[in-house]
Amino acid sequence: MFSRPSLGQAYTAAWGLFGAASLVAAGPCDIYQSGGTPCVAAHSTTRALYSAFNGALYQVTRDSDGAKTDVKTLSAGGVANAAAQDSFCAGTTCLISIIYDQSERKNHLTRAPPGGFKGPEADGSDNLASATGAPVTLNGRKAYGVFVSPGTGYRNNRPSGIAVGDQAEGMYAVFDGTHYNSGCCFDYGNAETNSLDTGNGHMEALYFGDSTYWGSGAGKGPWLMADLENGLFSGRGSKNNPGDPSISARFFTAILKGRPNEWAIRGGNSASGSLSTYYSGARPSAAGYNPMSKEGAIILGIGGDNSISAQGTFYEGVMTSGYPSDATENAVQADIVAAKYATTSLTSGSGLTVGSSVSLRATTSGYDTRYLAHDGATVNTQVVSSSSSAALKKQASWTVRPGLSNDGCFSFESRDTPGRYIRHYDFALQLQASDNSRQFKEDATFCPQEGLNGQGHSIRSWGYPTRYFRHYSNVAYTASNGGIHTFDAAKSFNDDVSWVISAGFD
Repeated sequence: MFSRPSLGQAYTAAWGLFGAASLVAAGPCDIYQSGGTPCVAAHSTTRALYSAFNGALYQVTRDSDGAKTDVKTLSAGGVANAAAQDSFCAGTTCLISIIYDQSERKNHLTRAPPGGFKGPEADGSDNLASATGAPVTLNGRKAYGVFVSPGTGYRNNRPSGIAVGDQAEGMYAVFDGTHYNSGCCFDYGNAETNSLDTGNGHMEALYFGDSTYWGSGAGKGPWLMADLENGLFSGRGSKNNPGDPSISARFFTAILKGRPNEWAIRGGNSASGSLSTYYSGARPSAAGYNPMSKEGAIILGIGGDNSISAQGTFYEGVMTSGYPSDATENAVQADIVAAKYATTSLTSGSGLTVGSSVSLRATTSGYDTRYLAHDGATVNTQVVSSSSSAALKKQASWTVRPGLSNDGCFSFESRDTPGRYIRHYDFALQLQASDNSRQFKEDATFCPQEGLNGQGHSIRSWGYPTRYFRHYSNVAYTASNGGIHTFDAAKSFNDDVSWVISAGFD
């Protein structure tokens, strides 16, 4: 019998040359396997998490005709084939309908069903994520993450091999460290199998956000905490842990692990550097958390009871059997850093010029003399021509500003009432003065892309990337293709969300 190599030897030996110029490294799950804590779930829409994996990472569903396709890696151990998705989804919108488990357990994630809380869909289930809401690059190659807006969620209530009771497990995820809120709960990890709150200690999941209702860390957040059900923990106590820092990294590695009467949370910048330990020690002192009563379902973007008010972005994550060593996790972090996550453009089509005055003309046949305008606080479309009044021309002109929430996109300020911006509220477009809140800034940030009908631009909401500027009965909304609202109707969607952007009238 041969002795098992050390983790360092296994990690080094896993590097090898394939072909003339490509270097393939051990993936995170190869590293966990070498450390004696194999992956029992491995989810990513951006890359393979095993060096030999060359299958489907996720499935997208096309809104125009309901067709589906799997997005695979470009090569074994490689990055997602984003170009294949872009080709399949050209001229329409797509949703991420399945996030495949790359492990042999096949613990795939699909749309979350209703639970203690109902989702936004007509049957109470949750929304699916836009397939294009979170573009990134890995080693210079384009890929897409999972942009979770409030109401979006994925789940598997009947998985295989996930820890139950007080069994040991570990998990990590790569999140967008700048996309969060205080809602409950942007989680990835172990949850209840019936989508209900069944009591303290029935969950063990990564949480990312700035909620202070159950606990908090240093500063104002956001923080990595552990959702153990009926509590977000970053230490033994249920309140503040000053050792849990506020996170500012654009890409953030979040780690959680637990075993009988011991658990830890660790984190670090996914683009550079090493991990730090924020807490390692005994289980929380409150009743119900020692021993744990984990149930073994898997959630993404929601709480264990299907709480749906949180937001965040997920790129990759795994769950393991057994309690990984710090050395194993450190090697996984090195692998993540080597993947070279980086931001990329959130817009497409001809660019807009910040500070310029623009008009937006509808392209739908029979409505193409109408422009996006406002009547008081209501944003609508109105017929505007050279003979229109000066007041109407100003109401139909907008100053392009850097996105109030993300300067990779844009905000539109009224020309006739400076200081007021287009924002969505209950998915209707309104004109409101900024209150400088994060919510307002997100609701007033929009990302133009090439027009879905081949004309001009379609203007996507940054915070709800399944939704676009749409005129419906001459009123303006942020609409999704075939959604549950009347203004989401699939008929003429591509035309109604495509606008020709020209110089303003003033």
